[in-house]
Amino acid sequence: MAKKHVIYKKDNWNMLTVEARGRELVLREISDQWGEDCHTFLSRPELMEWVSKRFPKSDFEGNEAEWEEIIAAFKAI
Repeated sequence: MAKKHVIYKKDNWNMLTVEARGRELVLREISDQWGEDCHTFLSRPELMEWVSKRFPKSDFEGNEAEWEEIIAAFKAI
């Protein structure tokens, strides 16, 4: 059985979820600008590498708390 983790959900059009299916991690990012984007990772280190590129801390200057929440949510998977 897959376990779904909500990383963030701002509304029905802006959210990011990760579904853990055994070793496989399926990430779905839904954005009102880009639609739905889906990525499949075979390990947590591979997922975290993607996270570090997708959510660089420099993009959250002045809003470090939001960045820390996002990173903590990924680490909890």
